[in-house]
Amino acid sequence: MVQKTRRQVIQGAAAALGAASFAPQLMAQAAPVRVGYAMARTGPWTGGAQVSQEPNYLLWAEQQNAAGGLDVKGVKRKIELISSDDRSDTETVVRTYEKLMGSDKVDLVLAPWGSGANFAVAPLANRFGYPFLAPTALSRRLIEMKLPYFFLMLQQPKPMCDALVDMLKANGVKTIAVIYTDELFGLENYAALKVAVQGTGMSLVEEKSFPTGTKDLSPVLRSIKDKNPDAFVGFTYPPDTILASRQAKEIGFNPKFFYASVGTAFPLYKNVMTPAGAEGVIGMGSWNSKTSAGAKAYFDAHVKSQKKEPDRWASGAAWASLEILTAAVQKHGLDRKAIRDYVAGTTHKTILGDIKFVGSENVGTPGTVSQWQNGEFEVVWPPKVATAKLNTSKPAWK
Repeated sequence: MVQKTRRQVIQGAAAALGAASFAPQLMAQAAPVRVGYAMARTGPWTGGAQVSQEPNYLLWAEQQNAAGGLDVKGVKRKIELISSDDRSDTETVVRTYEKLMGSDKVDLVLAPWGSGANFAVAPLANRFGYPFLAPTALSRRLIEMKLPYFFLMLQQPKPMCDALVDMLKANGVKTIAVIYTDELFGLENYAALKVAVQGTGMSLVEEKSFPTGTKDLSPVLRSIKDKNPDAFVGFTYPPDTILASRQAKEIGFNPKFFYASVGTAFPLYKNVMTPAGAEGVIGMGSWNSKTSAGAKAYFDAHVKSQKKEPDRWASGAAWASLEILTAAVQKHGLDRKAIRDYVAGTTHKTILGDIKFVGSENVGTPGTVSQWQNGEFEVVWPPKVATAKLNTSKPAWK
C-alpha cells in the first residue's frame, strides 16, 4: 500500500473542500431564475392585463430562454415564470406578492396590472427589497409615497393632461366636457386636467364621475351633447371606453375632439368600433411600430409569438420595463439592491426612447396624445415625437 504523506493528505482534503464549496455555486448557476407575478386572468381587469401586460412577460421569457437563458452577470440561466390569477381582486394581489417575496423568496418579481393593484403592493416591494417596474400604474400618490424600490413606467397624469390641454388649446378648443371613473385613475387624471385647463381660456362645461362597472352612460352623454362642447374627455377603463364610444355613436354625439383613456390604444378598440368607426378618436397612447427600429422589431415579435398585436400605450411600457430589468441583471446579477440602484441612477435606452427616473417617476418620455388614423394609433402630440399629423376634426361615427 502506498502511504500518503501528510502534505498529500492536506492537499486532497483541500481539493475536496474546494469541490464541495464550488458545487453549490455551479448548481446556482444552472438553476433557473425564478420570476414571480400575479396577473388578472378573470374578472374586470382581465381585458387590460391580457392585452398590455402578461403577453409581454410571456414573450420576454420565451425570447430569453430561446437564447439560452437570461444573462445573469455573464451566466445564462433559464427563466421560470411563477404566476397565478389575481382574479381582479386587490386582496389576492397582496397575498400573492407577500408569498412570492416573503416565503417563496423568488429571485425577481414583475408588476401586476393597474393603478389600484400597484398601489396595494408598492409598500411590499419596498419592505421586501424587490425592484418593481410598473408598466400600467398612473398615480401621483405612488410618487409621493417615495418608495425607492418602486418605479412607474407610464407618463403620469400631469404630463399626459398637460399634453392633451396643450393640443386642444393649439387647435382652438374653447369648451370641454369630462367624465371620469370614480377611483384612483379617474380621480387623479380629472384633478390634473382641471389644473392644466386653468388660465388657458378653455372651460369645463360638464364634469361627471361614474362608478366602476357602470352599464349605461347614455344619460350623461345626452346631457353633454346638449351643451355642444368642442371636446369630450373620458378618463375611462377599457369597458367604459367601449361603452362611451358606442353610446356616443348611438346618440349622434360627435364633437370635434373625442378623447378616451385606457382601451383606446388597444387593437380591440378599432375591431369593436371598426377601423372606420374608430377614425379620428384620440386617447392615451405613446408609441407604435414607427417610433423606433426596436419598436418595430418588438411589434413583429409580439404578433408572431402571441398571435395578436400589442396595444399602442402600456404594452410598449411593459416591454421597456423588461428591457431595463434585463440590462440590470446582466450587469449586476440578482443582487436586488444593485438592480434598484442601477434602475434609479441610469438613463435607459428602450424601444420608447430614453427613460430616466427621478424618484419613482419616469421623466424621460413626454406626455403624449395619439389618434386612430387609417387603422393605426398614431402619436400626434407633441409634434416632436409624432408619428403622424393630428387630424383636427373628427369625422362622423361610422
